[in-house]
Amino acid sequence: MAPPVLTSVVPNSGPAAGTNPVTLNGSQFTGATAVTFGSAAALSYTVTSPSTITATVPPGTGTVNVTVRTPAGLSNTVAYTYAPAPSLTTIAPSQGPTSGGTSVVLTGTGLTGATAVTFGSNPATSYTVNSATQITAVAPSGTGAVAVTATTVGGTSGPVFFYYLNAPSLVSVSPTQGPTSGGTSVVLTGAGLTGATAVTFGSTPATSYTVNSATQITAVTPPGTGSVGCTVTGPGGTSNAVIYAYVGAPTLTALSPAQGPTDAGATVTLTGTGLTTTFAVRFGTAPAAFSVLSDTTATAIAPAGPAGSVAVSVTTSGGTSNSLAYQRVAPPAI
Repeated sequence: MAPPVLTSVVPNSGPAAGTNPVTLNGSQFTGATAVTFGSAAALSYTVTSPSTITATVPPGTGTVNVTVRTPAGLSNTVAYTYAPAPSLTTIAPSQGPTSGGTSVVLTGTGLTGATAVTFGSNPATSYTVNSATQITAVAPSGTGAVAVTATTVGGTSGPVFFYYLNAPSLVSVSPTQGPTSGGTSVVLTGAGLTGATAVTFGSTPATSYTVNSATQITAVTPPGTGSVGCTVTGPGGTSNAVIYAYVGAPTLTALSPAQGPTDAGATVTLTGTGLTTTFAVRFGTAPAAFSVLSDTTATAIAPAGPAGSVAVSVTTSGGTSNSLAYQRVAPPAI
C-alpha cells in the first residue's frame, strides 16, 4: 500500500487561534491515523473520501507543514500559514455626517487581505487595503458612535470609534440684508454649529466668521447681489439655508423744497431710489426725523442750522446715498 499524498489545504491560512475548518486534498487517505499542523495534531478530522479529509485547525503561529499519516506511512508536506489577528489603532477623521460618504483612513497592523470593514453592524460602502498597516474606507450611513473593525483571515480586530454627527441647522440671520459691497457683520443663529468649517452666502464664502457657540456664528458678508441662501457646513454636513438680501446703495435725485429757514421744522420731500430701508437722514452731520413713503420718496424734518448750504444724505441697508444741497436762508433783518 502506498503512503498518502497531500496536494493542497483549502484555505491555506487562518487565525492563530485555530478552530477553523479546512479541507485536505490528495490521495490514499483511507484509514488515516493522524493529521498534524507542524507539531500540533488537528483538533479533529474526518476522512470523507480516499482523496479528501476535513480537519479542524489547532492554534499556532507562523507557517507550518501539514501532514497526513496512514498505516502505509507519512505524506509529503503542504504549507499552512497562521495569520496574525489584525489590529486597529486610529481612524481619521473620526467623525462625519449621518448620511455617510466620509472617506476615512484606518491605521493598524495585520491588515493585508482584509475581507471586511464594518461600521457598527453596517459594512463600509467601499474600502481599499493600502498596505499591511493602512486601509482607506468610505463610511456608510449611520447614527451615534459606532465601533469600526477590520476582518482578515487572521480574525477581527478590536474597535476604533467613528462618530456620526447631525448636520447643522440655521434658524435666522440678522440683519437680513446689507450692501452689495459686503462687509456687513451678521449673526447666524441655529443649532449644531460647533466645528463649522465653512459659511457661505450663495456660492461665495464669508469674508470671515467666528463660531461663538453651538447656536451662534458671527460672519462678515462677502460682496454679492440679490437674495442668496446662507449656509453653514460642519463635520455633520451642510445646513439648510436662510435668506440674506444684498441691497443696492440708495440715490437722491431731488429735494423739495431745496431751501428753507435756519430754524427747525421745515418738511422736505426727498426723491430718489432704494429708499425703502432708510434708517437715517442727515443734514450735514445732524440727524433728521423722517418718514419713508415709498422706495422712491421720503419726507424729512429739517433740523436747525446756520444759514448756507448743507449736504443732505440718506443711509439704508444698502449704504449711504450721494448728497444733495439744501440751502438754509436766514430771516430778513429788521
